[in-house]
Formats: sequence, C-alpha cells, structure tokens
Amino acid sequence: MINFFKQIFIWWHKQTIGTFIFTLFTGKLAGEDEFGNKYYSNKKGKRWVIYKDKVEASKIPPEWHLWIHFLSNDKPLNHAKKYPWQKKHQENLTGTSKAYRPEGSLLSDSNKKIRKPYEIWKS
Repeated sequence: MINFFKQIFIWWHKQTIGTFIFTLFTGKLAGEDEFGNKYYSNKKGKRWVIYKDKVEASKIPPEWHLWIHFLSNDKPLNHAKKYPWQKKHQENLTGTSKAYRPEGSLLSDSNKKIRKPYEIWKS
C-alpha cells in the first residue's frame, strides 16, 4: 500500500502514475540491463527508462546510454563480449563514502595524518 502511494505522489521513487499509464498503453519493452532497469520505446520514436530502485541517471550502463540518447538504433545485447580491461559499470559515487578521494584531497585518508603547520614566506 505504501509503495502505491509513493508511486502516485513521489516522482523520484521509480515512476509516477502518469508514466505507468503511458508505458502501459504506448510502451513496448525494448530490453532490460544487468541492474534491472527496463527500457521502453513507442511508435513515435520516444524512448525512456523505468529504474528498478532509486531514479539515478548515472545507473544507465554505457551501451544503453547510446540507445536511449539515439546515438545507436541497435539495442544492446545482454551477451555482448566484454574485454578483460573493462570494469563493471557503477553509478556516480560522488557524495558517498565510496567516492574517489585522491592523494592531497581534503577528504582523503592521507590528510588525516599530522601535517606540518603552514609557514609564511619571508622576503
């Protein structure tokens, strides 16, 4: 029951009731990615995605990004060849505890060590 109300009133929780009805009547399932996101298109050429969990645009893998932005007309294959150097797609981790913090960053672990105090340059 709670999920039903979330779907009606909260657009960032999967899809709204309007998107659900539009998808129900005009959407044709184009495919699904490894994260469970579903991709749809209609006869007029519109394409959209229904996210599995939280609505986050960076959750779209590169091959589906090409399709949804009309850079490729071919739908991605689930069994596409992956090279050893390719990493698994991750959403944008900025602002989380898993974010990349390089050496010298104010939030990096190396900056938590004792730093020598700043000295004024004397002329």
